[in-house]
Amino acid sequence: MSVALRNAQRAVPVRRAPLRRAVCALRAALGASRFDVGLVCAGNGLMRRLNGAYRQCPEPTDVLSFPFHRVAAGELPRPRCRDEYNLGDIFLGVEYIHQQCRATGEDFDSVLAVTAAHGLCHLLGYRHGTKSEWQQMYRKEAEILEEWNRLTGASLRPLTAGLF
Repeated sequence: MSVALRNAQRAVPVRRAPLRRAVCALRAALGASRFDVGLVCAGNGLMRRLNGAYRQCPEPTDVLSFPFHRVAAGELPRPRCRDEYNLGDIFLGVEYIHQQCRATGEDFDSVLAVTAAHGLCHLLGYRHGTKSEWQQMYRKEAEILEEWNRLTGASLRPLTAGLF
C-alpha cells in the first residue's frame, strides 16, 4: 500500500524519496505493509497548533501520530473494507527536528527515520506514559530499527532511549 507524503513547510529542505523509502521499510518491519500511512512534514507553527489542540501543550514537537484504528500495542488493525486499510497519519516536526540536529550535530535524515519509526509505533498502539509502556515501545522501536540498520548499514537507535 502507499505512503502519502506531504511537505507542509518551507523552512527545511526535505529529501522525500529517502524518507518515503525509510517509512516503507519500517512499516514492513512492523508487518504492516498492507496499510496506508499519511506522512506530513510540518513546520513549528503547525506542530505548535496541533500539539496545543490535541495534547494541550502549545509548543512545537518532533512527532505527533493520529491513528486511524484503536489497537492494543503491537496488534494490527482488522479492517472490514478496503477503505480501512489505513494506519493513520504521522506529522513530523521537521523544523523542530532540524533545529535539534543542528544543536546536537546529529544527521537530520537519520533522525527523521528514527522519528518516523516512533510515529509508526504510536499508530500501532504503543505508548510511553509509564515505564512498562516505554519498555515495550522501546523494544519494538529497537526491533524495527535493527531491520532498517541491517538493510542500510546505518546504526540508528530508538527515539525514546533513556526516557525512564
